[in-house]
Amino acid sequence: MLTLHDVSIRYGSREVVHGVDWEVGGDSPVTALLGPSGCGKSTLLRAIAGLEPVASGTVSYDGQSLTRIPVHHRDFGVVFQDGQLFPGRTVGQNIAYGLARRGLDRAQSRARVAELLELVRLPGAQNWRVTELSGGQAQRVALARALAPRPRLLLLDEPLAALDRRLRDDLAVTIADIVRTAGTPTVVVTHDHTEAALMADVVSVMRDGSIVDTAAPQRLWRRPADEWVARFLGATDIVDGEVRAGLLTTDIGAVPVDADLDILDGPCRVALRPDSLRAEPDPVGAAVVTRAVPMIGTWRVQVDVGGRTVDAVSDVAVAAADRVSLTPMPERIGVVRT
Repeated sequence: MLTLHDVSIRYGSREVVHGVDWEVGGDSPVTALLGPSGCGKSTLLRAIAGLEPVASGTVSYDGQSLTRIPVHHRDFGVVFQDGQLFPGRTVGQNIAYGLARRGLDRAQSRARVAELLELVRLPGAQNWRVTELSGGQAQRVALARALAPRPRLLLLDEPLAALDRRLRDDLAVTIADIVRTAGTPTVVVTHDHTEAALMADVVSVMRDGSIVDTAAPQRLWRRPADEWVARFLGATDIVDGEVRAGLLTTDIGAVPVDADLDILDGPCRVALRPDSLRAEPDPVGAAVVTRAVPMIGTWRVQVDVGGRTVDAVSDVAVAAADRVSLTPMPERIGVVRT
């Protein structure tokens, strides 16, 4: 278990991380630290690794303070955005880089490299030149190098940010599978909430140097801590609602409340993403389409409902001025906790 207590980090006179209390590990193998650019998440990760000094507070692992433990003795693996592979070495030599200090002889090192290449789905790539790797291959080699010495914690800093969308999604799932198979507790820093949801068992959201919410991905969306978290996670509309006897009512429609959301009766704020509302052509519908954009297999629309503009999706073609009815999708609606 990695534990941070009241951790603050400064750059000169400016405090960039403010009194963070955070726990990582336990029953959650992969934890994502999610937030917008410049919020302090990479700085916090570097402090955990020992690459940034902590101005105040404590960082400990399994109850042992890391304050006086240098980077190379913390036994943490780190992978950065660009992988930072050694261009003059082969794939196998890159992966084996940290094994000599573990006391492995050449035969043991070769066996460990082969094992890691199987794990990251690059079998037989020992002699490949790293300059000839694709972006996804390079990141998997960087991951294998970090995992080779069997670290007790793996830290991934925006490992997929330089890749295209499709490759990022595919590799996010692959990396999550790899680290779970390896049994290595992992922290991944990202600004992409889709990437966080694909990779992590638990997601912590960071804003302006503070962690403002922590939950499993689905719970995080369904019960965000506040309206800022809801909007950061993709909510385009936040409307008033009220819960009574298991029913959540808004001026757009009503949906039953899931029992596991633990929502008390009373007024609330309801977070809506475009896919939270389904629009269907209806000549007597109360909503009027103001804009329709064709997407792959669907249409994203803006509609006017009694003077309020909201986003929705439609499974059939609609056009501006069409009348539609709106159906809230219970599993895609969030209720703000505060």
